[in-house]
Amino acid sequence: MQLPSAEYALPGRTETMPVPPSHFVLGHPLVGPFPSHLKMVQFGMGCFWGAERRFWQMEGVYTTAAGYSGGVTENPTYEEVCSGGTGHTETVLVVYDETVVSLMTLLKMFWESHDPTQGMRQGNDLGTQYRSAIYTFDEEQAAVAEASAELFQQGLTAAGYGPITSEVQMSGPFYYAEHYHQQYLAKVPNGYCGLNGTGVGCDITALAQLEVAPS
Repeated sequence: MQLPSAEYALPGRTETMPVPPSHFVLGHPLVGPFPSHLKMVQFGMGCFWGAERRFWQMEGVYTTAAGYSGGVTENPTYEEVCSGGTGHTETVLVVYDETVVSLMTLLKMFWESHDPTQGMRQGNDLGTQYRSAIYTFDEEQAAVAEASAELFQQGLTAAGYGPITSEVQMSGPFYYAEHYHQQYLAKVPNGYCGLNGTGVGCDITALAQLEVAPS
């Protein structure tokens, strides 16, 4: 339930994880480079199986992939991440066309689809690999993500929830998960999905009216 320091994290490896050439549902590549007009963001919401499905179902999402982010170990395996020895959390890489779907709309899905107040867990899934996170790729995304967290906190507080524990920071390396994790719930429709929201809504109309320009 505690993140390892770089000194004690597992060493990892230089070899990257082999993944399928294309998305099982959307048909687009899982690995970039992606078309230049597309943007990327990462979300951690607990188990990545259910989280990935939420985003590939959204209009304007070009591709998604399950992976590991926010830790120390290079190119970790699932077993290593689950051991707590890598510092990574399970994340979903979302590649999207912002002319079709805004980051604010993606953030609405993120906040409303899980409980971001639980620290190193999500429901019955316990461990550092299940912590909530948003990993952004530029300053504008970071400003919007931070503003959305402040806005959603107001709703959570009014509903009796505690403070948001989600990491909101610039993205480091995204390490792809094993092939069998990619689009898992499309391949196994009755597979496990532990996602449960709080019932609190995120008003993106209010978010759009906030000052979210990067400093």
